[in-house]
Amino acid sequence: METPIKLLLIAGGKYHDFDFARLELLKLMAEHERLRVQVVDDYENYDAIESADVVVSYTCDVQPSPRGLAALKTFLGKGRRWLALHGTNSVLVQRDDGRFDAPDTHPEFMEVLGSQFKAHPPICKFQVRVCDDGHDLSRGIADFWVEDELYLADCHPGNHVLMTTRYGGNADPFVRNEWPETDHPVLYHRAHSGGEIVYCTLGHCRGKFDVPELIAVYPYIERGAWNAPSYYEILRRALRWAAKL
Repeated sequence: METPIKLLLIAGGKYHDFDFARLELLKLMAEHERLRVQVVDDYENYDAIESADVVVSYTCDVQPSPRGLAALKTFLGKGRRWLALHGTNSVLVQRDDGRFDAPDTHPEFMEVLGSQFKAHPPICKFQVRVCDDGHDLSRGIADFWVEDELYLADCHPGNHVLMTTRYGGNADPFVRNEWPETDHPVLYHRAHSGGEIVYCTLGHCRGKFDVPELIAVYPYIERGAWNAPSYYEILRRALRWAAKL
């Protein structure tokens, strides 16, 4: 007998069009009638996290309190799955000189996630390469190009990387702004506390009124990888994986 699957969507934070991302994700979730979705904007609804069958996060500069982190670990300890997107692994602080820092203030949270954002170059076109085509999330997907934020991160051991991109160069205005050329993970899978996590760094979006701290009306509409059909294919597969559908 079919039963409902409780999905908790955590969507909120800074510098992004969360209305757009939230709606796009909800439309994908609506393709599966078993998914019953609750939406929150941070990690502080502990009961909702612990009782969820699936967690999906699309955030920027949102970190859990110790109690929120404990709830996430309890959730994972039940053998459940977390789909983390884009800025979930970010901590951002703007300095007096205008540069952005990504301090190591939440190391335990980043260890659970498997990485911490440190910088990105200006939005650019880059190629996403499939480095493991034997996984359900990547099988049959060809290498593709996107115009997005190319995430540069510090990674923890234990990530099974499925897709990468290659970059080396400058990443102003971030404090850590010089990066040697190497491959950077775009999509990876990891196990933690008995559960599993999939992280995809793609998916930047921004509208006119999403950076009021910096400018009253932002002059561009940015949709990043949301313009790429391959990104939607990754999201659909990742949702099915997370919900065990």
